[in-house]
Amino acid sequence: MPYQIGWFSTGGGEGSRELLTTAYNAIQDGTIPGEIAFVFCSRERGEAEGSDQFMDLVEQYGIPLVSFSSKRFDPKKRRQGLKDSKKLGRDSETLQAWRIAYDREVMKRLDRMHAELNVLAGYMLVTGAELCRRHTIINLHPAEPGGPKGMWREVIRELIGTRAQRTGVMMHLVTEVLDEGPPITYCTFPI
Repeated sequence: MPYQIGWFSTGGGEGSRELLTTAYNAIQDGTIPGEIAFVFCSRERGEAEGSDQFMDLVEQYGIPLVSFSSKRFDPKKRRQGLKDSKKLGRDSETLQAWRIAYDREVMKRLDRMHAELNVLAGYMLVTGAELCRRHTIINLHPAEPGGPKGMWREVIRELIGTRAQRTGVMMHLVTEVLDEGPPITYCTFPI
């Protein structure tokens, strides 16, 4: 049986579709000796055009798709958690509780799916501790180890704000601490 890969994405834009296509093609030509066992999308149809296009692509490739909207899951608690977090400058207890509850629902939906490795590729959510402990997950991150944390827009803003002379990209093991898991591979380059 080929190596089983789980693919997590919000699927919001062209980059998410290109990453999936690149991995899919590498599997098809034998460069990656495995298969994408499932794709999990944190949006549902009708939420965003880009995500709909992403889900169309997944279905075109014949990959099992599981979608579950993070925005529609307990939206009142999510909004309050985000609001509180903004005031605090860190994740609020409400947001942390919402994240745990959402991840538990994700794990239920993926209970019958099997993957030896899960890849976060354009997944615009922070994974909670339970999900990290239960599954082996790697993240594609747009900064070198020790560099800026967060989504690519936040990383770019920090690089500009600090007048950074170099940056990088990395794949790292996902842990409970955002973007600080051990690097698997990375490269750096001048700006």
